[in-house]
Amino acid sequence: MIAALNKVVSFIEERLDEEIDVVELTRELGTTEYHLRRMFSSLAGMPLSEYIRRRRMTVAAAEVLAAGDLLGTAVRYGYGSTEALNRAFRAVHGISPAEARHHGGPLQSQPQLRFHLTVEGNAPMETRITDRPGFRLIGHSARVPLIHEGINQHIQAHIASLPELEHARLKSLSDAEPAGILQVSADVDPDYTEASELTYLHGVAVTETTPVPEDLSVIELPAGAWAVFRTQGPHPEALQSTWAATATEWFPSNPWRLRPGPSIVAVLDHAADFSTATTELWMPVERASHLS
Repeated sequence: MIAALNKVVSFIEERLDEEIDVVELTRELGTTEYHLRRMFSSLAGMPLSEYIRRRRMTVAAAEVLAAGDLLGTAVRYGYGSTEALNRAFRAVHGISPAEARHHGGPLQSQPQLRFHLTVEGNAPMETRITDRPGFRLIGHSARVPLIHEGINQHIQAHIASLPELEHARLKSLSDAEPAGILQVSADVDPDYTEASELTYLHGVAVTETTPVPEDLSVIELPAGAWAVFRTQGPHPEALQSTWAATATEWFPSNPWRLRPGPSIVAVLDHAADFSTATTELWMPVERASHLS
């Protein structure tokens, strides 16, 4: 994966003033756009689209300062008008092209990225791969913003809004792995952008033939492999740390890649105040032809 990401960076650099076809690139690299975007965002700390915009505006700034034709610069870097260029330029640099020309800056430069893999090996990840037949996730869903660190208050509010007896009813419906009450994140932005919306489902797993009450939302999952990461410690910090480590350590070192689908958290045990917990993080995966 690290080699593939560096090829992506080189590919982008050669085409800053051209249309960048990420789908075609992923085919050449033997991976998928979904996996590539998720890994890029996790390792770079920004979505792939944002990196492309920052690099384009870094290079375009030299033309702006040289008093080049703004419309020509806009078209060259994929923007249909000077207004669109102005918005992108301000989003990256914090000032307009006109202000940059008048004052000379300040300008925010985005260096060309270089990815390196460092595996310390001092914190082994407890992982298993399980092949599962098709199953369903059922429960109560809500649209919430993605939050990378700390407690997601929107998810907490959604769970708190459910009647106490509803948790017991959901648990009684569970008849498939992963067992028990589950925290499901679906429809997640492939770029994993902070504050982007996702579907959160508080529910359980059932077989494809289990009758589903009409008041519950349903997520249908096809047969496939899942990587299951066990975590233990402060909650949700330990879980979020493991989530990040899947991208920085596990996927680059193993012949698996993410496939589209929800991520599932099963809480196996927890303190009364939920300050600590033992969890399993389920991520849908497929075997890669090589470490990509």
